[in-house]
Amino acid sequence: MSDVDLAAAALAKWRTSAATQQAFFEREAPAIAECARALAAALDAGGRIHALGNGGSACDAQHLAVEFMHPVVSKRAAFPALALPGDSALLTAVANDEDFALGFAKQIRLLARRGDAVVALSTSGRSANVVRALAAARELGLLTIGLSGGDGGRLTELCDHLFVVPSFSIHRIQEAHVLLLHLLWDLVHLSRGEEDVL
Repeated sequence: MSDVDLAAAALAKWRTSAATQQAFFEREAPAIAECARALAAALDAGGRIHALGNGGSACDAQHLAVEFMHPVVSKRAAFPALALPGDSALLTAVANDEDFALGFAKQIRLLARRGDAVVALSTSGRSANVVRALAAARELGLLTIGLSGGDGGRLTELCDHLFVVPSFSIHRIQEAHVLLLHLLWDLVHLSRGEEDVL
C-alpha cells in the first residue's frame, strides 16, 4: 500500500472506532453511572477489586488495577485492586496440574471476600476461565462487572452490571473497553464527591 492508502485506512478505522464508541456510550451512559455508584459503595465499605481477562484484556485488567491503586491525579484516593492475570506462576501451575479454565476462579475463591468486586473482561464473553471466575464470584455474593462485545456471550448470565460493545471486531471492542475503564475510575471518584479535575 502507498502512504496515502495507509493514511486513508487509518482514518477509516478511526471513524469506525469512533462510531462504535459513540453508539455504545450514548446507550450505556446511565448504566455506567449506576455501575460506578455501586463500585464506589463497595470500595467505601472496604471492598477490593479483582480484575481479570486474557491477552489484551489481561493488560486492560492490569491497567485498571494500576488506575485504582496508584491514581494519576494526586487529589484522588487510592483503592485496593488486584490484577489476577499478573500471577503467571499460579496460573501456569493450575493450567499444568488441573485446567487452565480454573485459574481465575481459584484466585477468586481464595482471595476474595464478601463485599469485593470482580471486573471481568472478555471480548467474546465466552472465555472459559472468565466465565468460571464470574460464576465463583456470584456464588460468593460479590459485585460482578463484565465488559464484553458481540452478543455478550456467557457474561449475560453472570454479571450485575454488563457492558457489551456493539461490534465483533476485537480491536474496536478493546478500544471501547479502555475508555470505559477510564470512565469507571473517574466516575467512582466523582460519585464520592471528589473534585472533577479531568
